[in-house]
Amino acid sequence: MTTIPRTGPAPSPARAADGVRVTGRRVLAAEWIKARSARSTWWLLAAAVASLAAAGVSPALTFTLAGDPSGEATADATGGALSGISFTQLLVVALGVVLVSSDYGSGLIRTTFTAVPSRLPVLAGKAGVAAVATFAATLAALLAAFVAAQAVLADANVSISLSEPGVLRAVVGAALFLAVSAVLGTAFGWLVRSTAGALAAVFGFLFVLPLVGLLAPSITPYLPSNAGAAILQAGPTAGPVPPWLGFGLFTAYTTVALVAAAMLLRRRDA
Repeated sequence: MTTIPRTGPAPSPARAADGVRVTGRRVLAAEWIKARSARSTWWLLAAAVASLAAAGVSPALTFTLAGDPSGEATADATGGALSGISFTQLLVVALGVVLVSSDYGSGLIRTTFTAVPSRLPVLAGKAGVAAVATFAATLAALLAAFVAAQAVLADANVSISLSEPGVLRAVVGAALFLAVSAVLGTAFGWLVRSTAGALAAVFGFLFVLPLVGLLAPSITPYLPSNAGAAILQAGPTAGPVPPWLGFGLFTAYTTVALVAAAMLLRRRDA
């Protein structure tokens, strides 16, 4: 019996089991549908927005109602509108972790990898959803907090404006910093694959690692959280690391974590 060789084009590996072509856009859309269907996504985003709004207006209210003897609200060119960043970072990191770990917890990850055998588009899709959702929500909250602080301080004859040097960059940069933090959360979600373990690991990376600075103060400004927070600088006071350089370094840390996650994702079973 003679076997007739197949002369047509080889089937594309970038196709799901049902023959539908897998594209980055379709994977991103699928990940967004999964994310918005989960209540944890909305709760964490709502908590992040509330945290930024409440903490951002608090310094201005303190100055107006109690005189703010410390002068912090007036010394800060943003009127204290960025005061809630540290706590909010925890919330958006948790969002990134949960976007990944929830799939492992429910077993949905096996179905996802059956539909997207190459896996890396799923990693990129979850990172993209985390970044875009976090940036949009936190930028709106930060602008609202700034406007509210501006109105409160105006009653005390204190003027702050987005047109002042470094202020707009600090506000937009804060949203970018939080967006990259959410992506970092997805990276640790892939690395650890459990919610509790990933949260513990990323918490140590962001908030325990800086304790190394007690032993080597010269490297403290270049550690992840400290470097990323440089983008929040506004006004004439300059920190040891320029704003965009610090943000770039924080983004580099996140990229390294994503690359490590991608390497493990290709090697490990679902």
